[in-house]
Amino acid sequence: MLPQDKNPLLDFSGLPRFADIKPEHVAPAMDQLLADGRATTEAAVRAKPTWDQFVAPLEDANERIGRAWGQVAHLHAVMDSPPLREVYNANLPKVTKYWTELGQNQALFEKYKALRSSSEFSKLSSPRQKIVENALRDFRLGGAELPPEKKKRYAEIQEELAGLSAKFSENVLDATNAFSIYVTKEQTAGIPDDVLEAAREAAQKDEKQTDGKGWKFTLHMPSYLPVMQYADDRALREKMYHASSTRASEFGKAEWDNAPLIARIVPLRREIARLLGYQDFAEVSLVPKMAKSSSQVLAFLDDLARRARPFAEKDVEELKTFARDELDLQDLHAWDVAYASEKLRAKRYSFSDQEVKQYFPEDVVVRGLFRVAETLYQVKIHEAKAPLWHPEVRFFEVRDTTGTAIGQFYMDLYARETKRGGAWMDDAISRRRKRGQIQNPVAYLNCNFSRPLSSPSGNKPALFTHDEVLTLFHEFGHGLHHLLTRVEDLGVSGINGVEWDAVELPSQFMENFCWEWDVLREMTRQVDTGLPIPKVLFDRMLAAKNFQSGLAMLRQIEFAVFDMRLHSDFDPAAGRSALALLEEVRKQVAVLHPPAYNRFPNSFGHIFGGGYAAGYYSYKWAEVLSADAYSFFEENGVLDPKTGARFRDEILAVGGSRPAAESFRAFRGREPSVDALLRHNGMIAA
Repeated sequence: MLPQDKNPLLDFSGLPRFADIKPEHVAPAMDQLLADGRATTEAAVRAKPTWDQFVAPLEDANERIGRAWGQVAHLHAVMDSPPLREVYNANLPKVTKYWTELGQNQALFEKYKALRSSSEFSKLSSPRQKIVENALRDFRLGGAELPPEKKKRYAEIQEELAGLSAKFSENVLDATNAFSIYVTKEQTAGIPDDVLEAAREAAQKDEKQTDGKGWKFTLHMPSYLPVMQYADDRALREKMYHASSTRASEFGKAEWDNAPLIARIVPLRREIARLLGYQDFAEVSLVPKMAKSSSQVLAFLDDLARRARPFAEKDVEELKTFARDELDLQDLHAWDVAYASEKLRAKRYSFSDQEVKQYFPEDVVVRGLFRVAETLYQVKIHEAKAPLWHPEVRFFEVRDTTGTAIGQFYMDLYARETKRGGAWMDDAISRRRKRGQIQNPVAYLNCNFSRPLSSPSGNKPALFTHDEVLTLFHEFGHGLHHLLTRVEDLGVSGINGVEWDAVELPSQFMENFCWEWDVLREMTRQVDTGLPIPKVLFDRMLAAKNFQSGLAMLRQIEFAVFDMRLHSDFDPAAGRSALALLEEVRKQVAVLHPPAYNRFPNSFGHIFGGGYAAGYYSYKWAEVLSADAYSFFEENGVLDPKTGARFRDEILAVGGSRPAAESFRAFRGREPSVDALLRHNGMIAA
């Protein structure tokens, strides 16, 4: 075993030592930290039920476990390798068992109840009172009140679910990496030059330049999406679509098929719910959220679907007519939708995604993103140095107007074979006051964009589509929520303790700035000419903003309804599959139907590999909040520092220290309204 001072995972003196962390460090560090955590728990049970003697030591020990395991989980997500995957999966059950034991500790539960009913409770700050209330709730949800035999079963299920979730994500990554296709020059017709350059570089790396097949495409989004949008070769689009929509299913390697995992995960979640005295897993999931019941969520989604359907039906009719008359596509198949949509948009609005992309080089976009945050929240963002997990990662620090450090963040923007798909923000370190000193927050911002290309005339910067710019702003919104908190208690600082269906408010809110002329003209530069985006092109983009917004909204609602019903009224013991339920939902919600071989649930990582089970509706729920919050900026000036200060003070700074509904009312001065969301989507008049 390595000495404690030699193991980088046991060093909490500063930033994670990513350059030093090796797979062999994981087990010794976690064994040490889990043993320390159990010893601290035993001491806490014997301590007086006060914050300083009971809660604070537990918080310290559990923060160390969370930080160390967070570094391991982060590396597993962004730099996956067989040795790292092996130690991650070997240690995951131990970590899961620890948290389950903690959540079921009856003596700790009684100690929290004693603190809650003591005279000291009223003297605690409101954030600390919220932490105690949250703890009592979480003990009940963690099975602390269960009899011993049910506690044992609960722990077994939690451990199995953690393993199934990790395996689900690994299967999607492995299935994604397993597919590639090498094509000839003729097959690349229509695909933009910079995408072809990346495909040529990828083929060269594999030394696949024989038989004229010098272009490699994969299922990673920067490669897959442009093929689906631009490739004139319909057979190539179909092949790519089939490969993507059947990932981690029975159409590939049996060991990567996620259907058996789904068939196991869903009943286990229901069993957890029944053990805790709830009817279904949705009821358990909604306890700490803003929404009160699955019926409330489904009614909310049904209302949105009803409003969006006429627009979606119009979108489909227009697309089918255009595809038939202009593209000679008599039947519009799933692999034609993105292609025909891009052609229709280019014709109707006289621009393409590819044309716009040339105005969004990475350096200018990132500077423009920072300018918005600096203007609204009176901060300064500078690049800084830190140990990194990959040479392409960048690191930044945030300071206030006096130069005082507020927080730091990593930015990992490019797709890699070792990195799971999608985009996400996570916390590395949370803000808290510790021994009289403020510990500043640190965040991870992860995306999967195309990396810069090398060319004979020198390296070109990475170019982002406008959708990717929206994604970057979205994840940075999560980051700002974590970094700009002023709460000094760990359990409710930053994103900690924020209701899941409100946590998307600051992220979706940030996306709105990507549609503002005063923002975009400062964050664009044509990659060859250096000129900013012309106003006429921006106006076309704005006119196209709600192009197929009905279709897009119904697609999100389809996923949200499927998720909520899977975890509420779906009976896993009745012999029906999750796929059959999705088909039923599509008949009710969707206006475009994929082919029968589509296996979307098998790669639905949000609900089977992430934290969105019975919570995917949160995107739409929070979008109502974010659109309404942004409408206040529209009334007062979108880059108005005074309005920005109010948003920071009432939403970002308070973290999870009070209910999100209270924070929203404090900012907006009233209850949220759905009108702003519908207006932003072109579904009611401005």
